[in-house]
Amino acid sequence: MNPKVDNYLEQGCMRCELGGTPDCKVHAWTAELEKLRTIVLDCGLREELKWGVPCYTINDGIVLTVSALKNYCAIGFFKGVLLKDEDNLLERPGPNSQAARLIKFTSADEIPELEPTLKRYIYEAIEVERAGLKVQFKKNPEPMPEELERKFKEDPVLKSAFESLTPGRQRGYILYFSQPKQSKTRESRIEKCTGKILNGEGLHDKYSSRKK
Repeated sequence: MNPKVDNYLEQGCMRCELGGTPDCKVHAWTAELEKLRTIVLDCGLREELKWGVPCYTINDGIVLTVSALKNYCAIGFFKGVLLKDEDNLLERPGPNSQAARLIKFTSADEIPELEPTLKRYIYEAIEVERAGLKVQFKKNPEPMPEELERKFKEDPVLKSAFESLTPGRQRGYILYFSQPKQSKTRESRIEKCTGKILNGEGLHDKYSSRKK
């Protein structure tokens, strides 16, 4: 177990103004996250903390994340689209998601019964990574500024959160980020909105402090 992940569970993800407070979404899903963490580690993956969330790798290749969102917690498979999904558990983070797929949980009671199935999915994802399989991406139908695309490459968790937004909220952010002529200004706007995106909120929404 990585002590950085222990701190994540104790303090929260620290990616927005709610980090380190009782209202951080991580604290609404502590029991679920701990159970999922145990299952993933039992599959032999290396535990790290990347982009503020627990991330699990093999041979330096990212296999999955375990993270908390506003309305659920989830295992997020980076190349989930390449999995067979025989039990029909995988969901797109958002309508434009091409590679990542989630298995969502809203109760700790769901997890023990699914443990054998989850491990089967995890082992399959490990083999996908070991085999070096790649996802063939289609051109994104929604035009985005280069700064946002670059940020998504640096921070896949932010990308997943953005893709979970409604199309209207996505479009609102894209238009707002695209307006400035200078790249530095576009980058600044993206940084200032990161916390809102991670909380599942639109550009003009206020931070929500509601707990589960």
